[in-house]
Amino acid sequence: MNDSRSALRILAHEKAVPIIANELSRRRFLSLAALAGGTAVLAACAPGGGGNTSPSSQASGGALEGSLSVYTWGDYDSPDVVKNFTSDLGPKVTLDSYSSNEELIAKLIAAKGTSGFDIVVPTGVFIPQMIENGLLTKFTKSLLPNLENMDPAYLGRAWDPENDYSVCKAWGTTGFVYDKTVITRELKTWNDFFDAAQNEASGKTSMSDDPAGIIGAYFWANDADWNTQDTAQLDACRSFLVEKIAPHIAAFDSYPGTNAIPQGTQVLMQAWNGDARLGLLASSEPERWQWVLPGPQTELWMDNWAIAAGAPHPEAAHAFINFSMTPENLMLNLDYIGYNVGGKDMESAAEEAGLELPELIFFDEAQLATMHEQTLNESQTVRVEIWNEMKAAAGA
Repeated sequence: MNDSRSALRILAHEKAVPIIANELSRRRFLSLAALAGGTAVLAACAPGGGGNTSPSSQASGGALEGSLSVYTWGDYDSPDVVKNFTSDLGPKVTLDSYSSNEELIAKLIAAKGTSGFDIVVPTGVFIPQMIENGLLTKFTKSLLPNLENMDPAYLGRAWDPENDYSVCKAWGTTGFVYDKTVITRELKTWNDFFDAAQNEASGKTSMSDDPAGIIGAYFWANDADWNTQDTAQLDACRSFLVEKIAPHIAAFDSYPGTNAIPQGTQVLMQAWNGDARLGLLASSEPERWQWVLPGPQTELWMDNWAIAAGAPHPEAAHAFINFSMTPENLMLNLDYIGYNVGGKDMESAAEEAGLELPELIFFDEAQLATMHEQTLNESQTVRVEIWNEMKAAAGA
């Protein structure tokens, strides 16, 4: 990665992760109300409860509008794709970013179909509630012929079986990176991670600023269902994380690839695969670091293209999503963000292009079998409480 591009992406990541009270980091499946100890996600906008009831804009294949507004994660689209879309098809693209699904949903709820946003990129687990509460517009699939370029493995997910409202934008997983000059033994599992955090990496360990990843790691280490609502299991998780692990944590950092890996400020870091890859590519000593996709379990998340209810430019929105699914643009986005974008034959195309560190993007069947998606349930409030207690105990 050249220095200018690395600097640009690091700046974008910093802008995408503001340090504010009770900030929830990206791709998390927590309810808006959970922060205040309230009810389940989107209850405030349930049918008959103040949700969006305005009709959705539908595309019919007419002329493209002159502009397009995309509300997405920070630095999540190749600038070349955006530039080429405008050059080839005309609409000028405006990109705005959010740092959590909760922030996205809150904005759409408040706007009641008048947000002005066309395309949004929610994580899959939120989509059923967003559909139910009228926050998304149904696709006009005839305007998305490039769906044929998507790998069937990443279509028809449980949250939208017919891809009527969404299609894969990118997906990834969670693991960790460690400094081999400090931790000289091989780490392979989440139990290894926690053991090293209490020993060689004590005071030099970071975990994601993210309740799902932190709490998930405990259940993954114990090869247990990380979506459990069992009170005893959640209490055991609380005790372990708050009492045994928190005293050893130096930082809660969802983007160690931005600074911690390149600058070597920590020696053990929980990380998403794409962010870890960014850090390794930006490091002046890449051989110093080891990426681990730990067993026995970890997570799988998927972000999705979708069109907001009341989108003012539905024709351009369909055109941009379709444009992003050409083989050339799928590869441009994969290369830029470092996550699998769900296209057919992407691994072989990446190999032919000489893409660096493909093992942090593509996973074999055995690895995929260890990855499990999170579900929203009534334990979210407890999970946020554990996260807050752990951060307080760590003093980070």
